[in-house]
Amino acid sequence: MSKIKSLEDLMKIKEKAVKDLQLRDTGKRGKITVAMGTCGIAAGAKDTLKAIVEALNENNINDISVVQSGCMGLCEVEPTVEVRLENQEPVVYGHVTPENARRIVKLHILSNQVVTDLLVRKGEI
Repeated sequence: MSKIKSLEDLMKIKEKAVKDLQLRDTGKRGKITVAMGTCGIAAGAKDTLKAIVEALNENNINDISVVQSGCMGLCEVEPTVEVRLENQEPVVYGHVTPENARRIVKLHILSNQVVTDLLVRKGEI
């Protein structure tokens, strides 16, 4: 993985991610939100976001949108990810490394199981 050396590099990565994510954001059964505030990015949220998109693609999951947000206010457990599925309470996960992101897709999205060891909050804010 190449290192970000300038604001321009970061903006190119963001533009590509936004284009990729916009394709996923219409008429879906659920949504995964990755916090991309300064603290999240510093903790590795960019790689987490990439791993989520890749895991969804690898499993041919087309009914979940992936979006970015600012800081969720949970800096101590970054990177953070919120999963919202139809007819279920939202779940916020913390310490979501790329490996943990793949577990969330496999267990929560595919098998409808909350990944309890990463659980930060369940329910509305």
